[in-house]
Amino acid sequence: MSQESGVPTFRDELSGLWANFDPAELATESAFRKNPARVFGWYVARLRKVRAAEPHHGYLSLVALEDRFDQLTVITQNVDGLHSRAGSSSVLEIHGSLERFRCLDAAHPYEYDPPPRGEESSEDIEPPVCTVCGSLIRPGVVWFGEILPERVVQQAWDAASKADAMMVIGTSAEVYPAADLPRVAAESGAAVIELNPMSTPLSRTANYCLRETAAGGLEAINDALAGAKKNDG
Repeated sequence: MSQESGVPTFRDELSGLWANFDPAELATESAFRKNPARVFGWYVARLRKVRAAEPHHGYLSLVALEDRFDQLTVITQNVDGLHSRAGSSSVLEIHGSLERFRCLDAAHPYEYDPPPRGEESSEDIEPPVCTVCGSLIRPGVVWFGEILPERVVQQAWDAASKADAMMVIGTSAEVYPAADLPRVAAESGAAVIELNPMSTPLSRTANYCLRETAAGGLEAINDALAGAKKNDG
């Protein structure tokens, strides 16, 4: 979804000034404890890029589709917050969000706004400390080796198991446990629709495969349903 809004993927972010860093040096708790300023600075740089991006028409089409169904739940692995900014009312961020921060040792929430950008996007930024316990503040994303947020994951599984249809948009369908969600939906009787310009492992079992981009495909789907009444099927 977010690439068409100009948000680089995680791997794309490891280019340019960050090309010499391994993901394990920037996306693990041990890396943060070893060099908190480097890791925090990288996430602040990502947050700045996200805040400079705008949700594309695909996001707005998803919001419009909420009026056509009893419930439309967005389950996303993205951490950029663009679904909520676009206006989606039910968003489950199973990998967390760049927009949220918490302390490292006790998970106390913390309000944080990035400082003005320095000359280099790779600048080190010392993380603030928790006003409750004094622990360092970390980004509210799921790092490698960490467990996904239990409550959010359970909500995602419940939504998949109760769905009449699941649309899988622009994902490789290879990152687990999220890649299991279409199977959960299908086993509960839901139609599974893949919207992706490329073939994926899901393509073999999906009921429908639409070879379109997220923005173009969602806009076309919304336009096609524009004359349909809610719950017409």
